[in-house]
Amino acid sequence: MSEDTAHTPAAAAPAGAGGSTLAPIDSDRRIGVLDVLRGFALIGILLMNIEWFGRYLNSLGTFDPTLTGLDHAVGWLIRCLVEGKFYKLFALLFGMGFAVMLMRAQETGRPFGAWFARRMLALFAIGALHMVFLWGGDILHDYAFAGLLLLGFVLLLRTKRLQRFNNTRSMTKLALGWLAFPFVASAAAALVYSLLTTQDELATSWEDDVYVSATVEERVAAAEAAPNDDLSSAGDVVDAMDQGDLADEENPADTGATGETGGDEEDLSKAEVLELRIADIVSRRLDYLADERVELDAFTGGSYLEVTRYRIAFFADKLAITPFFSMFMLMPIFLLGYCLISSGVMREPHKHRTLFRSMAWLGTVFGLLLTIAGLVIVQHPVGEIAMVLRGTGETLFFLGQYVLCAGYIGIVVRCMERPRTSRWLGALAPMGRMALTNYIMQSLILTTLFYGYGFGLFGQVSRAPQMLIVVAILAFQLVISTWWLKRFRFGPLEWLWRSLTYKSVQPIRL
Repeated sequence: MSEDTAHTPAAAAPAGAGGSTLAPIDSDRRIGVLDVLRGFALIGILLMNIEWFGRYLNSLGTFDPTLTGLDHAVGWLIRCLVEGKFYKLFALLFGMGFAVMLMRAQETGRPFGAWFARRMLALFAIGALHMVFLWGGDILHDYAFAGLLLLGFVLLLRTKRLQRFNNTRSMTKLALGWLAFPFVASAAAALVYSLLTTQDELATSWEDDVYVSATVEERVAAAEAAPNDDLSSAGDVVDAMDQGDLADEENPADTGATGETGGDEEDLSKAEVLELRIADIVSRRLDYLADERVELDAFTGGSYLEVTRYRIAFFADKLAITPFFSMFMLMPIFLLGYCLISSGVMREPHKHRTLFRSMAWLGTVFGLLLTIAGLVIVQHPVGEIAMVLRGTGETLFFLGQYVLCAGYIGIVVRCMERPRTSRWLGALAPMGRMALTNYIMQSLILTTLFYGYGFGLFGQVSRAPQMLIVVAILAFQLVISTWWLKRFRFGPLEWLWRSLTYKSVQPIRL
């Protein structure tokens, strides 16, 4: 999470080290704004993550449609202002930290690759242990995997054939192009779809979507109402329904779908396609509900051992998508963070006031507009039926995450240049310096509160009251981080991480 590394003189190196060697950076050589940004990001991470300690992990990234009143308002505001913005901020800071470490290594000509690879392997191990023994929503292992990809990419650019691209300008273009690609591809696909689809075809597609949605809801409800509420036998229920009354039900989008109407082959083919589509959606929905039941049983009534078994299976499933998430989501953000340091933008922000002022105003305004527009579309009932419309909303929401994240960075950097706001935000720096410890600590506290082997509050604390827990945890971490760093050089997990990285026990007391 937080690591700005330097080469220190021999006097500052661990005992037994000779000459200039890789060692953790002294506090007076850290880039202060990065620590503040890390502390700020921890607030957003907690605001978002707390929901998923009391709600199904299988629902990660979805809005709870059962929320009402104040809970709905709080949930909506957090989704608008927080969701997707702060893990991207952490990823950006990760790339910045990588650049700081690499530049420190270059200053003294020390090797970097093997050292950083050990660092990422240690982080992956910490993330995996976190996911198995504490909470299944870990992202540290994804960061570690993407960090290894970034290391390989930077080393690749140092080869003779690609060396001409090993400069900040080329890497910034690549990072921005990488980030923009999914949005350009989505816009191109939407344009082609619009040009090739007539109004009548859109109307027919909408009728089909409405019919499929209504039928799916009916069949899932019937399956859930099966004897003993046994979702494991839901497939048999659906098969029986397909062979019974619903098989003869008239499809409003296709009145010639039944054999009794004498429809032609094309109509019958369309009906079969709709039935296959319905069956597939129903099957996936029932599997999802069955998974939720297993998760609920584990997190509410299970022992710690049973919950751990569940998390191991969940980790195995999630690990399969780590390479794709790391390559297509984290890598371009890491690379952009790397460029922000190598270009001097984040090392000397006072020289780039116009850039940060633009980020603060334009990023916040346009980020909010995109995010709100996307949410209105995604959460509208029509968006649940029309996948094209929902895809449009999700694309706008996803784009808004990047833009609003840039706005947050601009605001924090600008505030850090003003004495009064700098003092207020500076209080976040100790939290940021202990980001790894605080991140894991949040999981320890929340699993103890919500899971059955602790206080068993899973599913019992709604969105608004969760904010009281957030305030209490943040207040505690602000105090304990400040107290700890007055006595020790690193947080406890930061110390462990560094000791594993440097293959020697690091001095921790000041």
